[in-house]
Amino acid sequence: MKVLHKPTCITCKKAITEIQRMKTDIEKRDFFKDPLSEAELKKIIKMSGKTPSEFLRKRDKMFKELDLGNSKKTDSQIIKLMVKYPGLIMRPIVISGNKAFVGKFDSKNLK
Repeated sequence: MKVLHKPTCITCKKAITEIQRMKTDIEKRDFFKDPLSEAELKKIIKMSGKTPSEFLRKRDKMFKELDLGNSKKTDSQIIKLMVKYPGLIMRPIVISGNKAFVGKFDSKNLK
C-alpha cells in the first residue's frame, strides 16, 4: 500500500497510523519533497473515480490566491496547477491495488 503525504499533516499522520495498525506493508512518499508528475497525478485521479477539482484543498492559501473557487478551469489546467503547487492536492492519498483514496477515508475500504 502506498501513502502519498505531507509529514506535518495531521490527517496524513492519522491515516498512516491507521494503516500501520492493519499490519499492512506501507510505502510512504512525501509529495512535497518528491513531487508528483502530471502523468502520475492523472492516473491517481482516475483510480479514485473523482474529478481533478475534487482533489483540490480548498483551505490551501494558493486556492484563494488563484481564485479557484470562482474560476472555470479545465481538468488539465487544474492538474497542472496541482503539480506546480502541491499544497493544492488533498491529502493523504492512499493507493491500494488499483484504487486510490484521497483525504479522510474509512480504513475498512482499504481491505
